[in-house]
Amino acid sequence: MSPYVLVVDDDPDVLFGCEQALQLERIETRGARSAEEALAQVRRSLPNVVVTDVRLPGRDGLCVLDEVLAIDPDLPVVVITGHGDVSLAVKVMKAGAYDFIEKPFQPEYLVDVARRGLEKRALTLEVRELRHQLRDRGRIEARIIGASPGIVRLRRLIEDLADTSVSVLINGETGTGKELVARCLHEASPRRERQFVAINCGGLPEGLAESELFGHEAGAFTGAAKRRIGKIEYASGGTLFLDEIESMPPSVQIKLLRVLQERTLERLGSNTPIRVDCRIVAATKTDLGVLSAAGGFRADLYYRLNVASLLAPPLRERREDIPRLFAHFVDRLSIDHGRPAPSLPPAKMQKLVAYGWPGNVRELRNVADRCVLGIEMGFPPFAELAETDGTALPAAVDAFERAMIVEALSRCDRNLTLAAQALQIPKSTLHDKMKKHALTVS
Repeated sequence: MSPYVLVVDDDPDVLFGCEQALQLERIETRGARSAEEALAQVRRSLPNVVVTDVRLPGRDGLCVLDEVLAIDPDLPVVVITGHGDVSLAVKVMKAGAYDFIEKPFQPEYLVDVARRGLEKRALTLEVRELRHQLRDRGRIEARIIGASPGIVRLRRLIEDLADTSVSVLINGETGTGKELVARCLHEASPRRERQFVAINCGGLPEGLAESELFGHEAGAFTGAAKRRIGKIEYASGGTLFLDEIESMPPSVQIKLLRVLQERTLERLGSNTPIRVDCRIVAATKTDLGVLSAAGGFRADLYYRLNVASLLAPPLRERREDIPRLFAHFVDRLSIDHGRPAPSLPPAKMQKLVAYGWPGNVRELRNVADRCVLGIEMGFPPFAELAETDGTALPAAVDAFERAMIVEALSRCDRNLTLAAQALQIPKSTLHDKMKKHALTVS
């Protein structure tokens, strides 16, 4: 909606003159002839500036000022006062008015005050949006930890997609944090105040899957003693996360496709359509495109779900993130277990970086858990039989070197001199190694 100025005056001639003066300067306006009409307009569609006469029938302009500021304290309200009414002008300014205009006034003066109010409002909204973006970015970076290219790209895509309602398909191996990605999408979106409903499709019994998702009416089937609201209906206004979507029974896939197309559902045992508005985020550990091409998943549903896709990279492809992730888990788990956070020797950290991590981030968290408890020996990656996992020695050495550099840069707040000192190498050598590993200070 384009910015507009709401003009409030009970005199139709004055109202028309004010609106005409503003419209001639290409400022969109709307008019109201009472406080009640003005406040109803504000609640329907927030204006960018309110210009109100203080003398109105019934509730006066001061009531308009108070209630508008109660809705949004930063909305500029300009109050028109009578000639010589200085005490009233002081009163409205103390009450929070942006400015006041004394009658009689020139149209040019009204336009100038309205323009300044519009500029102030635009700046206020811009600052709000920037703060919102910074808050969401900080929240995402604190939850999806890492500086590897895949993780940086994942966070950027989450930020780009968060304020939309498009369906998202998250691809990733088991343990890569697909549900965490879905939660970050939800928490950075305008739907954050509503429900985030997660369903593991692989854990749905086929006979109860439709009832679980779509709900049922009392008596719809044997044992249905009372009405049940399904997960999709419960998630309306929020986000529905469908994990292991590849495991969804074919009969349920058909009904889910209809919900995505029509944005309505019918509970089992009912013919009444119910409007639903939930964002669908699905996750899969298989290539759903290949599976649908082979007839193992409905192709039309795949294309509906795959409007946008995200990849949660496996841990073996982001080895430079392992030290930071491990430290994060150790700090949290030491608090949970009430034990001091252990310091991992370089030799053990090298094993962490070189290990294959078939269980990905989930497995790394388990290792951190065992380290905090002091029972890590005998388990991968520290067990003697797990010292190698097929990773070539040069690749493991490179991965470890890159991870050490990333960790040193992070610890030294991106200061190259301090990082070189921490690594006990010349600054020129650090430059060369950063170039070799495609690293930048940021």
